[in-house]
Formats: sequence, C-alpha cells, structure tokens
Amino acid sequence: MKKIFFLLRRILLTSIMLVDRLFLLLLQPLLGMILVIHLLYMTTTETEFDNYQIAQSVTELWTPLTEDQRRLLAESITVCRYQKNDIIYQEGDTPECLFCLIEGKVKIYKEGIGGRQQIVRMAKPHGFFGYRAGFVDDQYSTSASAFESSTLCHIPLPVLKSIISENSDVAIYFIKLLASLLGSADEQTVSLTQKHIRGRLADALLRLRDKYGVAGDGHTLDISLSREDLANLSNMTTSNAIRTLSAFASEGLIALDGRNISLLNEERLQHISEMG
Repeated sequence: MKKIFFLLRRILLTSIMLVDRLFLLLLQPLLGMILVIHLLYMTTTETEFDNYQIAQSVTELWTPLTEDQRRLLAESITVCRYQKNDIIYQEGDTPECLFCLIEGKVKIYKEGIGGRQQIVRMAKPHGFFGYRAGFVDDQYSTSASAFESSTLCHIPLPVLKSIISENSDVAIYFIKLLASLLGSADEQTVSLTQKHIRGRLADALLRLRDKYGVAGDGHTLDISLSREDLANLSNMTTSNAIRTLSAFASEGLIALDGRNISLLNEERLQHISEMG
C-alpha cells in the first residue's frame, strides 16, 4: 500500500512540474510580447513628449502659434546633440533649417586670413541662429560649432516659412530679432574697430556676462573660454589677450582660475569698456 501511495505521489509531483514548465513555456512568449509593446509605447510617447516639451520651451515662438501650427512645429523639429568642437554648419553651406540652442553653448565665427577665426557672436540659450541666410535664400556667410556639449533643435525652413506666411505675430518676432541683431552688430563693429585692447577685452567680458550670466558665487562667468577664443572674440592676438587679462587681474578687476574668469569690479570694467 505504501509503495502505491509513493508511486501516486511521484506521478502527481511530476505532473505538477510538467504543468508548471508548460505554463512557463506558454507564458514567456506572451510576457516578451507585452514587454516589447510596452517599450515601443514608452519610446513613442517619450519622443512625442520631448518634441512638444522642447517646442514649448521656445516661448517666444510657441506662444503666438495656433494649435495646428504648434502641432506642425512639434512634429517637424529634430533634436540633435553635438560634442565640443563639432561643426554645426560651415560657411558656404546651403541652409536647410533654423537652429535653436536648447542646452550648451555655440559660437558663430568667420575664417579670416591665415585661417584665424573671428568670433562674430555666441548663441544664447533658447536663442535662434543660422536663419538670416535661409530667409534670403543665400548660403551661410559664417560657420558655427559647439563650444561645449550642446543640444540643438532643428526647425526645417519650409515649415518656418509656412508658419510665418500664416502668422503675422511670428513674422514680427523675427523682424524684431533681426533688428536687434543688427543693432548689436553695429555696437560690436564700433567696439572692435575704435576701442583699444583694454576696452575691447572689457567689452567682451561684459557681453559674456550678459549672455550667459554668472555662477552661484555671483562673480564667475558661466562659460569657460580658452585664451585663444577670448582673443578671437575681442579681435586681438592670443598673446595680447593673455597680457591684458593678467593686467586686469593685477588691478583687482578680475580673478583667474584656469579658464574660469571672475568679474570682481564690474563698474570699473564698464568704465574701461565705455572709454575704450
């Protein structure tokens, strides 16, 4: 009787194990399908959310749009990431899109004699660049590269032109943007051609402060520049930039810590900039 009991018990346990294995074999593909569907859903949802989030972050452009235009903009943009020194566009290229800086820093420059760069301007966060040539169907007259790891939003020019043709508020916004850019270019031309070295360097430091702000200490510029880049921004040789920075530091106007520059006496720097 005992033998029959143990035999029946073994058969029962074996049956349970077989049922469990069969259940797992049937369940695993189903779980895999559920996981794949979930990942695809999450990926699609996250991408759409990111596009809308990024489009909304450009408040000046997003606010005056209609719902249809907002949907078109969010569906059309492309988010691209650039590493330090990556080329975004080059002089002579044909524009295909407008760029908006979401995160990071970008420099716009021209190649001069002997390959020396002249930095025309630095793109500010959530600022547009690379649109002048596209609006007049011209080639780029400047080049742009990532000054540090940066995230950019690409807006196709046909999409933007379509929105501008339908929405006068967006057209006025870009007219004001171009007018402001022209005014800044006029001031920079005077600074680079008429001011002495000290005035040009003081002006460059203050412009960097206005564009990128300062760190938590309230003094250190929120951008780390090489001496060469600072020279290219101020239209001077690298050696002159180094000497002038050292002079400013010895006078207590700034403090230097590698590539980090702290503005200690902004009032005096402003005076130097204005006097040239």
